[in-house]
Amino acid sequence: MKDNLDLVRNWYNANYTDRGFDAQRLYPNEEFCRFMGRNFFSIPKKERKNVQILEIGCGSCANLWMVANEGFSTYGLDISKESINLGYKMMKKRHCKADLKIGSMTNIPWADNSFDAVADILAAYCLEEENFKFCINEVVRVLKPGGKFFSYTPGKKSMAYIDYHPAILIDSSTLNGIHRKNSPFSGNHFPHRFVSPDEYEKQMINAGMKVRYLETVTRTYRNMNEDFEFVVSEAIKI
Repeated sequence: MKDNLDLVRNWYNANYTDRGFDAQRLYPNEEFCRFMGRNFFSIPKKERKNVQILEIGCGSCANLWMVANEGFSTYGLDISKESINLGYKMMKKRHCKADLKIGSMTNIPWADNSFDAVADILAAYCLEEENFKFCINEVVRVLKPGGKFFSYTPGKKSMAYIDYHPAILIDSSTLNGIHRKNSPFSGNHFPHRFVSPDEYEKQMINAGMKVRYLETVTRTYRNMNEDFEFVVSEAIKI
């Protein structure tokens, strides 16, 4: 596990150092906005500071500045020091505040029952199957009873998974990176785990959560020549 986590850390540190804010989008994920709208935007603004929301793998805080701007207590975790540095710059730029920490999703550095929601937006897919189990157990641990887990992660109907050569499989769901030159996300040479909706629901149930929202979103790349699937889910800590 350590070798792959080091690989992910080094890749993102280099990418953020080289590209800065251009390494990630500047605005929130659309499905995450919908999750926030379904669950939290009806809360009066004056009460939102009592709602604690964490994003694991927060990157440069393209999602979290929206959470903070809407008045929620905002927290972020990322394995990359450079991404956290950019995250604080993003918050300052947006005149917002967040508690950001450097650390691993497999060992979340907050106490039990801390958060009303945890979000994973194209982040925990860098964990192989076994290590993702550690991550989900940590998510459940830090969620309050009834807390919600939002996930937006690569799906197995993606051509990047179906036609993955010359990459190799680390396990039945995880590639050692995206190595096919004309594939979406080509050049991301660190683990990429893909999942089907049924598999994901079973993982959530096994971890002690109930899935109440499960959809897929597919977009095309290379002028509609290649599909990439995303699995979108929302689970509740029982």
